[in-house]
Amino acid sequence: MEEILKQLPQKAKEKHSENAKFFARLKKKPPKNLDYTMRELHESEFEHTDCLQCANCCKTTGPLFTDADVVRISKYLRLKPQKFIDEYLRIDEENDYVLRQLPCAFLGADNYCSIYEVRPKACREFPHTDRKKFYQINHLTLKNVAICPAAFAIVEKMKKLMDNRL
Repeated sequence: MEEILKQLPQKAKEKHSENAKFFARLKKKPPKNLDYTMRELHESEFEHTDCLQCANCCKTTGPLFTDADVVRISKYLRLKPQKFIDEYLRIDEENDYVLRQLPCAFLGADNYCSIYEVRPKACREFPHTDRKKFYQINHLTLKNVAICPAAFAIVEKMKKLMDNRL
């Protein structure tokens, strides 16, 4: 896994232009069964991808924290929401709550998340490859293929499967 993660940013960079063009075509003319196809590709990939072997998302990028996430997690940690914010979060340039530092403070050495049951919505949905109206999050997917080996693989399979339909 270490070798895959080491090569992933370069592979994603090499595919960026190709992926951007593909997603532009996809956005112009999304196939009727796109959501179904993406769910199948996502489920198939995660049958043999173990996030606990990777956790690159938790190590290199942080999720956005919604107000609901803040309330739920602070309650779980038995902290007042403002104390949780002060201790773990900051406001980014887009005025969103994000982690103060990386890797995530809740990630253990064993790649387990200490707040897994109440983790942020963005973490639960990552890498967003099974999301409805997938064609609307092209910009996010372009970023995620450089972070998540599973997302990279899903996009590569998706391009092969759909290229002749676009």
